[in-house]
Amino acid sequence: MNTNDRDTERDNKYLRAKERMENIKKFYTSLFFYIVFILFLAGLNYYTNELRYPWFLWAALGWGIGIVFQAAKAFKWNSFLGKDWEERKVKQFMEEDKKNSNDLWK
Repeated sequence: MNTNDRDTERDNKYLRAKERMENIKKFYTSLFFYIVFILFLAGLNYYTNELRYPWFLWAALGWGIGIVFQAAKAFKWNSFLGKDWEERKVKQFMEEDKKNSNDLWK
C-alpha cells in the first residue's frame, strides 16, 4: 500500500466520521424540537379540553417514529440490514455455492 492509498483511506475515514457526527448532531437537534413541540401541543391540548381527548399523542406517535428511524441511522442500529450484513450474506452465499458445486462432483 503506497502513501497515496493510505492518505485516501485516512480521508475516507475522516469523511465517514464527520458524516456520522453530523447525523448525531441532527438527531439531537430533532429530538430537542420534538420535545419542545410535543410539550407545546400537550399544553394546548390541556388548555382546550383538559386532556379529555389527548389528541397531541397522535402527533407524538407519528413524529416519534421518525425520530426512532433517525436515531437508528445516527447510532448505526441498523446492523440487521447494514453494509456488514450485506457482506456477510454475500460470503455466506458464496460458501454455499462453493459447497453445492463441490457436492455435484462427488
